[in-house]
Amino acid sequence: MHILLVEDEPKIREVVSAYLKNEGWEVDCTANGLEAVQLFENGSYDLVILDLMLEGISGEEVCQQIRTKSVVPIIMLTSKSRESDTIAGLNLGADDYIAKPFRVKEVIARIHALRRRIHAYKADTVKQHVLTFDKGQLVVDLEASTLLVRGIHANLTTTEFKLLTVFTSKPGKIWSRSDLSFHVLGYRFQGDSRSIDTHVKNLRKKIEEDTKEPRYILTMVGSGYKFAAESDTKETT
Repeated sequence: MHILLVEDEPKIREVVSAYLKNEGWEVDCTANGLEAVQLFENGSYDLVILDLMLEGISGEEVCQQIRTKSVVPIIMLTSKSRESDTIAGLNLGADDYIAKPFRVKEVIARIHALRRRIHAYKADTVKQHVLTFDKGQLVVDLEASTLLVRGIHANLTTTEFKLLTVFTSKPGKIWSRSDLSFHVLGYRFQGDSRSIDTHVKNLRKKIEEDTKEPRYILTMVGSGYKFAAESDTKETT
C-alpha cells in the first residue's frame, strides 16, 4: 500500500512514518499543503493521512482538492477535536477522523479497518455487479464503485459508497449505528455515533431530492437507519 502522510509536526511525522513503514507500506511525507496536492497529482496513493494545520494551504483545502479528483480514503489527523471540527472534516469528504493526542497503534488499527472493508467490498463484487432501485432512479454499480442518481453520476467518497452498499445489501433492514460503524468503518464506536450520522447526512445530500423528507434512507428513532427502496433487479453472478 502506498500512503501519503501530510503532517506538519516533525516528531509526529517521523514516528507515524516509521510505524507505517514497519507495516510494509510505502510512505511519502510532507508538511506543506501545496506540496501534498502536487504529490497526490503526480503519484498513485491508496490512502492519505492528513493533518489540518499545514504550511502553504490548510488540510481542509487539501482534502477538498483531492476530493475533486479522487475517492481515495482520507484519514484526518488533527488537534482540532471539537465536535464541530469532526463534522466539518467528514463533510469535506474525510473517511475517518483521529484527534491528537493519539496512539500510533490506533492509527494503524484504523488503517487496517479501512483495508478490511475495502477488501470485503471487492469480494462482494464477485457476486454482485449492478443493482437498480426505484424504477432505475438509483443505479449502483458495485464493480465500478459508481452511483447514478436519476441519470446523473453522484460523486461519493469511499466511505459513502461503502455505506450505500451496506444499505442496499438488505433493503428494509434496520441498521443500528454501531452495526453501520462496524460494517462501514471497520470498528464499533464507543459512545460516539457522530461519524456515522455525518456520513449518512452527506450520503442523503447526494441521493435524496428533499433531505428533510427522505425517500431512501430513513431514520428509525431509537434504532438507527434503514434503506427503504426496493431493488428492481436480482443479484447476478
